Amino acid sequence: MLKLKDENTSLRTVLIFIAIAYLFSISMRFIWVNEVNSVPQFHWNNELMLNNNDGYYYAEGARDILAGHHEENDSSPVDDAMSKLTALLSKIIPVNFEVLILYMPSFLGSLIVIPLILIGRALNQTTLGFIAALIGSIAHSYYNRTMTGYYDTDMLNIVFPVFETYSLILALTHQRNRYLLPITASIALYQWWYPQAYALDTGLFVLIIAYALLFDRKNRYIYKIALFILIGILSLPFVAKIGLAVAVFSFFHFKKELSNKFILLIFVATAGIYFLTGGISLIWHFVEGYVLRGHDENTITSSFHYYNVMSTVREAGKIPFTLFAERISGHTISFVLACIGYIMALITYRPLVVTLPLVALGFIAMSSGLRFTIYAVPGMALGIAYLIVFISQFIQRKALRYSLIFFLTASAIYPNFLHIKEYIMPTVMTTEEVSALNELKKIASPEDYVVAWWDYGFPIRYYSDTKTWIDGAQHGGDSNYPASFVLTAKDSSSAAHMMRLYTEQYVESAKEVNNSKNQFETLLQKEGYKDPNDFVAAIAQADYKTPKKTRDVYLYLPLHMMEIFPTVALFSNLDLTGKSQPQQPFFYSTRSVQDTGKTLELGQGLSIIKETSTLKMGTQSLPIKSFYQVGYDPQQKIQVNQQNFASEGLNVIYMASYKQFLVLDDYYLKSQYIQMFVFEQYDKNLFEPVIMSPMTKIFKLKI
Repeated sequence: MLKLKDENTSLRTVLIFIAIAYLFSISMRFIWVNEVNSVPQFHWNNELMLNNNDGYYYAEGARDILAGHHEENDSSPVDDAMSKLTALLSKIIPVNFEVLILYMPSFLGSLIVIPLILIGRALNQTTLGFIAALIGSIAHSYYNRTMTGYYDTDMLNIVFPVFETYSLILALTHQRNRYLLPITASIALYQWWYPQAYALDTGLFVLIIAYALLFDRKNRYIYKIALFILIGILSLPFVAKIGLAVAVFSFFHFKKELSNKFILLIFVATAGIYFLTGGISLIWHFVEGYVLRGHDENTITSSFHYYNVMSTVREAGKIPFTLFAERISGHTISFVLACIGYIMALITYRPLVVTLPLVALGFIAMSSGLRFTIYAVPGMALGIAYLIVFISQFIQRKALRYSLIFFLTASAIYPNFLHIKEYIMPTVMTTEEVSALNELKKIASPEDYVVAWWDYGFPIRYYSDTKTWIDGAQHGGDSNYPASFVLTAKDSSSAAHMMRLYTEQYVESAKEVNNSKNQFETLLQKEGYKDPNDFVAAIAQADYKTPKKTRDVYLYLPLHMMEIFPTVALFSNLDLTGKSQPQQPFFYSTRSVQDTGKTLELGQGLSIIKETSTLKMGTQSLPIKSFYQVGYDPQQKIQVNQQNFASEGLNVIYMASYKQFLVLDDYYLKSQYIQMFVFEQYDKNLFEPVIMSPMTKIFKLKI
């Protein structure tokens, strides 16, 4: 017999459990604060900074809401739910804005313990819910995306659907009309917070219909549940959905003798609204974007062949089973036990079937990327909690039984605790980097643009209050191409002309006309070119005529981009027509260097043979074409010492001030990023330096 002995837990005990689990969850999230608080470069304005890029997007929106204005076409998310909530809390809670966004993930993400404990209570198993809350609130993937400083929608992206699950379990268990409205309310709230939840909630609707047909076909109440789920899914304003739910609820509550035909009529009418307001097309957009995107395809074909950004995003790639298991349950053994317990719980408590969509979405992480593992955490936490309670119930002596529960729960928590201790994420920006952007804010206008790689888009907009070409929300292959082109261009003319052209001809004007059209092709059409290679050749000419300047444009070159520069280059080192395949250039960067006397060991099987001035790559030996030593004198003036050894081969750059070696071919050596950041070489007719700090160099376009 798999059923557990029912617990009659008082409300007072439930509240105590919630308080303990909530404080436990928050305390775990303060470990990161204690570990990094002593690192000076992680602070700005005497406060720790965020540790995820996307947080600066929502912070920008909240900041602009509080300011009461923002610039046209600046992509500020002033209409986003998270920005609105942050702005509201900023007016209510007496802390400064930086403190608020830093700690919001800890305090809101820890709310997950409430629905998990309430699910346990709905099943008359509050202890089970309490154990699940302790484990689930700090599981690897859930902690990673709700830790202090990880200011993002993830802080409530799992809390809301678990509340949905709780409302459905409550309704299925008690089958009373008063439990119908919370279903719509929880779903509508989740959709308001996270519109991408549309597909998941539609899955819940399909599941409830299947549940009715398989287990309780003649039970009208199950169809009522499905109806109220459907109302919550509708692509209507939040207030409209709640109003419709209240109206339908009134019929059910006050007119108890409604015929099946009348209920069917309401159902059909609601389904009609569902299809008229988007229906399947919205779901297909989600599936196409995340599930069927083609991991093994590196290019995206429109009329041109662009590099697929999803190929470079680790969170969207396939992951090994061990990592998958650890992300969900902390350890492979814990995960296997959680799966066993989850299956047993499903057999024992049929209403738990409503957790299947969340668990299924989490399990697609094996093929669609680790970002999805977070969805399986609550279900697996309930699974291992069930197994712990199930095993312990065979112990008759209460003291021994609770000791066993404590031991097993602690064992499940421990690997997650170790992960938290070791997972010390750095802040997105350092003090020096933010200082440079703050200086830029004093120089630039909010209408000006900063050209940078998309990873830095959100922080740039937040700290410098300028516009950007691309960012964490706008980084398709077509939009990445111009930025990559500028950063890797082998001549200043190409980079400068692209900066002015793309800013004036697309980013401002074309956005207003047609935001769905392929971005780079829009630019080519305006310039009168059909072949992108002809266009690239044309803008390399010094006399190419660019549009009239309407605003300033800046080029942002951070030291940190050195780590991802080969990835940046992928997006422009291609033939957009697809007729040819460019050669793959070589770039290697390291600070882990060992001097053996005769060689400099650079790692990854790469070494410099001093006597012969050659590079050894495994068993292969290559000549060093040129060796550069770059550093700064006491007056912070750059000094470059160049030695030429061969007519062909790879180049070596020793960045003495950074104790960093670069091994690269001519493709990278001649790129604007290397020339302007490393050597501070630029065309003085086209660019002028405005900020030249060791960590960040920013140039202003003069044309």
